[in-house]
Amino acid sequence: MSSFNASFSQNIVIVHPEYFFIIGLTDVSYSTNYYIFLFFIYIIAVIGNSIVLLIIPLERRLHSPKYIGVFNLALADMGGTNALIPNMMKTFFFDSQYISYNACLASMFFMYLFSTMQSVCLVVLAFDRSIAICLPLRYHGLMNNTVMSVVLLVLWVFNSCLIALMVSSITRLSFCESNKISSLFCDHGPVFRLACNDNSMNKFITNLIANLFIIAPLLIIIVSYLGIFLALVKITTWEARLKALKTCISHLLLVGSFFLPIICIYITTSTTSLSSNARIIMTSLAYVAPPMLNPIIYVLNTAEIKYVIQNVCKNRHLLIRKKINQ
Repeated sequence: MSSFNASFSQNIVIVHPEYFFIIGLTDVSYSTNYYIFLFFIYIIAVIGNSIVLLIIPLERRLHSPKYIGVFNLALADMGGTNALIPNMMKTFFFDSQYISYNACLASMFFMYLFSTMQSVCLVVLAFDRSIAICLPLRYHGLMNNTVMSVVLLVLWVFNSCLIALMVSSITRLSFCESNKISSLFCDHGPVFRLACNDNSMNKFITNLIANLFIIAPLLIIIVSYLGIFLALVKITTWEARLKALKTCISHLLLVGSFFLPIICIYITTSTTSLSSNARIIMTSLAYVAPPMLNPIIYVLNTAEIKYVIQNVCKNRHLLIRKKINQ
C-alpha cells in the first residue's frame, strides 16, 4: 500500500496558473482613497530615503560604521516601497489585477528580501550602539567601516538565499482551484494557502522566516539594550548617561516603528477574527509606514545629518543670492 501511495504521489501533475488575480480591498467604498494615501506615503518615503542615500556617501563625516548601517537600512526601505507601491498603483488604478505566475514570484522575492533586511539592519545598528556604549575603548578595534560592510554584505547574501528558498518552494505547489490572492501583492501566506496539494513545507519556511527575522531580531535588540542600560548605570554622572542614551534615541524609534505594527497585527490576529480587508490594511501599513518614518527620524534626531542638511541649504541660499546680485 505504501509503495502504491509513493508511486501515486510521483505521478501527481503540478498545475501552475498562467496568472494570479490580486483581489485587494473588496466592497470598501474608500478603497481608492486608501490607495492614494499609500501613494503619498510612498512619495514621502522615496524623498526621505533618497536624501539619506545621497548624503551619507557624499559627506565624509558620515563615513562611519553607524552610518553604513543607516545607509543599508535606507536602501532596504527604498527597495521595499518600490517593490510594493508602484505595482499596487498599476494593479488598482489601471485595472491590471492579473499578474503572471513568474512576475508574482519575482514580486514576492523582492518584497520579502527588503522587508527582512530592514529587520536585520536594525539588529546590526543595535550591536553598533551596544559596543559603542558598553565597550567604548574597544569600539574602533571591533567596529570599523570594513567590518560593518562585510557583515552587511554577508547578511544581504544570506537573506537573498533564504528568501529565494522560500519563493522557490511555491513552485512545488499545485493550484487547481483558485488563483485569487487576497492581498495587495503576491503575499507568500495567501499564495501558498491556495494550493491544493501538501503545503506543510511552505508553512515550515514561513515559521522559520518569522522566527529568524521578527522574533529573534526583537529578542536580540532587547538583550542588547539591557546591556546598554546596565552600562549606563555604571556611569557616574547623569549628564554622561543622558549623552550616551541620546545616541540610542533614533534607533529606538526605528525599532518601535518597525516592530510595533507587527506586534499589533500578531496580537490582533491571535485574539480576534480579522476580516480580509482589515488584515490587508494592517499589513500594508506595516510595510509602508517604517520606510516613511525612518529617514524622518534620522534627519530630526541625528545632529550630524541635520548639520549637513543645514550646510547644504545655507550654501545653496548663498549661491542663489550671489547669482541674483550679479
